[in-house]
Amino acid sequence: MADHPDFEASAKPIAASVEASSLRDQLATIRLALATSPIRKQLLWACLGIVAVIVATSIGQVLLNRWNEPFYDALARRDMQGFLHQLLVFAAIAGGLVVLNVGQTWLDQTIRLKLREALTVDLIGEWMRPARAFRLANAGAIGVNPDQRLQQDAGHLSDLSTGLGIGLLQSFILLVSFVGVLWSLSSGFVFHVGGYSLAIPGYMVWAAILYAGTASWLSWLVGRPLIRFNSDRYTREAELRSSVVRVNENVDAIALAHGEADARRRLELDLGTVLGAMRHIYSAQINLSWVTDTYGWITVVAPILVAAPVYFAGDISFGGLMMAVGAFNQVHSSLRWFINNIGGIADWRATLMRVADFRIALAETDVLHHSERRMEFGENPDGRLTFDKLEIASRDGCTKLAEPNVEIRAGERVMITGDPRAGKTLFFRAIAGLWPWGSGRIGMPAGEVPAFVPRKPYFPLGTLREVLDHADAAVSDAEISAVLAEVGLGRLSSSLDQSARWERELSDDEQRLLAFARLVLRQPKWVIIDEALDTFDGATLRRVLSMLEARLADAAILNIGRGQQNIEFFPRSLAIVKDFERPALKPVRVRAGAIEPPPAVAKAHQQA
Repeated sequence: MADHPDFEASAKPIAASVEASSLRDQLATIRLALATSPIRKQLLWACLGIVAVIVATSIGQVLLNRWNEPFYDALARRDMQGFLHQLLVFAAIAGGLVVLNVGQTWLDQTIRLKLREALTVDLIGEWMRPARAFRLANAGAIGVNPDQRLQQDAGHLSDLSTGLGIGLLQSFILLVSFVGVLWSLSSGFVFHVGGYSLAIPGYMVWAAILYAGTASWLSWLVGRPLIRFNSDRYTREAELRSSVVRVNENVDAIALAHGEADARRRLELDLGTVLGAMRHIYSAQINLSWVTDTYGWITVVAPILVAAPVYFAGDISFGGLMMAVGAFNQVHSSLRWFINNIGGIADWRATLMRVADFRIALAETDVLHHSERRMEFGENPDGRLTFDKLEIASRDGCTKLAEPNVEIRAGERVMITGDPRAGKTLFFRAIAGLWPWGSGRIGMPAGEVPAFVPRKPYFPLGTLREVLDHADAAVSDAEISAVLAEVGLGRLSSSLDQSARWERELSDDEQRLLAFARLVLRQPKWVIIDEALDTFDGATLRRVLSMLEARLADAAILNIGRGQQNIEFFPRSLAIVKDFERPALKPVRVRAGAIEPPPAVAKAHQQA
């Protein structure tokens, strides 16, 4: 339906300028999504479990560090009995750490799985609220390629958040555990310079902080552009995938038009933008490698160089030196977590921005629709459908009925026509509540849910039986077969339990015929059709109208179309006109993380 000219003309005005939301907004919306998730307790218990495992692992690491001194001292003394005893101690400590490491791996994978489930279910729930997907698709760049944000970005954010979060927690706990150890070891370090003795409290702690702090600062300076480059890459990847899907879904039309060369050029252009974005990332990663790899090699000898003056002065034993080196490495490893993960942090930040901004826009999209004049929707207790001074705003003018006040009673059949640019599809969407901008009132029959038949029908994935009968009460196979025969699709009666993508199995006209078969099986009291009858030839149209006459005899049917009407079936006619002189719909300014309503609207929401 988005390809329809009326729809395109009306959709463009609400394309909004997008500004980046803040990190605080993004974290707040993800926290809200997790707090309202039905699996939040399972996720919380998994997180508490991994904290306990990491704390236990840190205790084991401290014990293992302490084991260094007696083990290496036993080697230095050539004490075989002491050496064998320390091997047994090592086996006990290492065995416990192996069990904890396996448990941590299991909890890590559990958290990834539950986090992805919580995020994706929340995004799907927000996206699939009534009319939201339609409205978001017309809210600018934030609504483009939601499939990537729901599937790839949500999964990638879950993996990155789990990996980085567990790594950061582990580094923090190890840092707390070993700072005290390293500080106490440093208390015995005395430097002898020119006949003077100098003791620096916590000498190796300060050395580790200075060393890791310098590396972190340089890594951030060099790696910060990766945030922007990763975000751009994900956008380009989504555009390439969208182009591939578009070509795949239109291969017949491309082949008939000999458009393979044009399609190839379009795909190659999109691929070029992806490769260009990846080149920027690789260039930044190479620059970052100069910093991280240089510090990595220096780290091999750095702790020994720091402690060497004290060791050669004879103030510590070889075992004490190795214990100090081990503690320094643990503290430095914890402090350099940022250095080791700068690329992942940049990737996480870019992915968080895409997922969080998408959810914020979903949550706020209804506010966007309050920023323009809105039509009034109500119910008529006497069962009528009414249009009172209805004017539908669009970019190039105002769509309305030629008669200012229209009343349609139950059981009536009405043909609504208009010129190609009058806005017929826009009028159809306004009745359905998808396009709320304008003025006047639409009064729906109280207690009735109209059935809307668009030009291009939608069929859910599943069997043909589910496609025809997935709404309310079940109907018999005999009834389904009879209806299919009436619309000329009797051959499908033997395929009721076949699962397929029916929009690909059937031609355009067959899809519309199947939609009308589904319609009569549901027995609605009100039916509103948007040009779905216009493409049928005379014989097919008569067959469909005959079925509607027989099976929906008491239903009110409104057919919005080009005017090729059957006067006997549609005895009443209305006209849609376009007033090109009326003010156009104004664009709305949207922040990627929140849609900003006018002050009056914001005040009204606060009062509500």
